[in-house]
Amino acid sequence: MPPVNFNKQIVVADTPEEAENAVNYLSQFPLLGFDTETRPVFQKGRASNGTALVQVASDDVCVLFRLNRMPFPPALERLLSDPNILKIGLSLRDDYHSLNRRYKFTPQGFIDLQQLVTNYGIEEMSLQKIYALLFHKRITKGQRTSNWEACELSEAQQKYAALDAWACLKIYKKLCR
Repeated sequence: MPPVNFNKQIVVADTPEEAENAVNYLSQFPLLGFDTETRPVFQKGRASNGTALVQVASDDVCVLFRLNRMPFPPALERLLSDPNILKIGLSLRDDYHSLNRRYKFTPQGFIDLQQLVTNYGIEEMSLQKIYALLFHKRITKGQRTSNWEACELSEAQQKYAALDAWACLKIYKKLCR
C-alpha cells in the first residue's frame, strides 16, 4: 500500500498565547481529530513520562500543543472540556490518564474510534490497520518512539504527529458517510 502523507498546515503552539490563538481557530469546527505523544521510556521499572504533545486537527490544519514547553494552557482545557465540539481519537483512556496526571480537567465531547469501529464490523484496533482498511494507504510509524520533548520537533516528527490526529478525523468522517 502507498503511504499516506500529511500535506496540510501544521502549527506548533509552545506558548499560552499561541495556544489561545490556535484554540480560537479550532473552536469554529464541530469535529476535530485528537491524539497525544509522550516521550517513550526504554528502562524497565522507570515511570512513564508525561504527555509532551497534544495534537488537534481540522481538515486543513493540525495544531501541535507542546505541553513540555509551557504550562497547561487554559485555552486547551476549554477546548478539551467543550461538549459541543467533538474530538475524535483512538484509545483515549490512556490519553486522559496521562493528561490528568499533569492537569486535572474533565474531558468532554470525545469519541473513541476503538469503540465505534466495532459497529461497522471492523475488528482491528490500531490506527494503522483501521486507516489501511478504509483508505488503502499505510500510516508509517517510524517516529513513534522519537523524543517528543526535544527542543525542536523535526519536520518528520511534526508530520507524524499531525497525521495521527488528522487520520482519526478522516476515519470518523468516512464511517459516518
